[in-house]
Amino acid sequence: MPANASRTRKLAALGAVLALVVALVAIGVAVGKAVEGDRDPAADAPEAAASTGPDEDPAQQKMFDDLARRTSRRTAGDPLAIGKKDAPVVLVEYADYQCSFCGRFTRETQPELIKKYVDAGTLRIEFRNFTVFGADSERAARASWAAGRQGKFWQLHDRLYAKTRKGAALAEDKLVELAEESGVPDLDTFRSDLKSADARRALKKDQDEGYRLGVQSTPSFLINGRPVAGAQPTEVFAQAIEDAAARAHKGGAGAGK
Repeated sequence: MPANASRTRKLAALGAVLALVVALVAIGVAVGKAVEGDRDPAADAPEAAASTGPDEDPAQQKMFDDLARRTSRRTAGDPLAIGKKDAPVVLVEYADYQCSFCGRFTRETQPELIKKYVDAGTLRIEFRNFTVFGADSERAARASWAAGRQGKFWQLHDRLYAKTRKGAALAEDKLVELAEESGVPDLDTFRSDLKSADARRALKKDQDEGYRLGVQSTPSFLINGRPVAGAQPTEVFAQAIEDAAARAHKGGAGAGK
């Protein structure tokens, strides 16, 4: 291969990497706006969702498309996902089990999204364990992964978020009780999986993905690569999903891999 052609390819590859870095920095700023605490993230609703205007920069759209391809795993049989593998829209959620706003999303918004979009084949939801509140959160995250090994991830996930649980409420014996209530059939295996190296690796994979994106707080979401920060009103998610579906149907992001 001629030396000039080789240099051209290297420069093109470097340009692509730099473009992705710019996109990730922008997304990190957006998703970092939602801070867990007393402030209601819905107060930031007008600016929390990424722009979906029809006149937006095509280069920015390409960055979101590239990001969607990198973060939407679309793995068949993924126990931490719900919805068709080839759904046109993928919502990726980064969440912590001690996060009260994550619980609000699970209780108030997610059921509506499942009923309206997941059941219709439009949306796939992929959960990522992104722990920000220490060892108790990490234990709960590993417990949810362990429940997923027995096909009961979403049952335990929803029970953990049924109310805000912190500290001692997420001790191992409490998690085992919740697993039993969630229908996990083999509790001895559940205990073993919860403490396994595989569970820690799965948690680290999700955390590393979030850190690479610049996620700073929970909950944070990507909808076909576009950031939505915080437990926004259901209408914000619905609009973002419908916009993403329309783009996908026109040949944009998210129509599968």
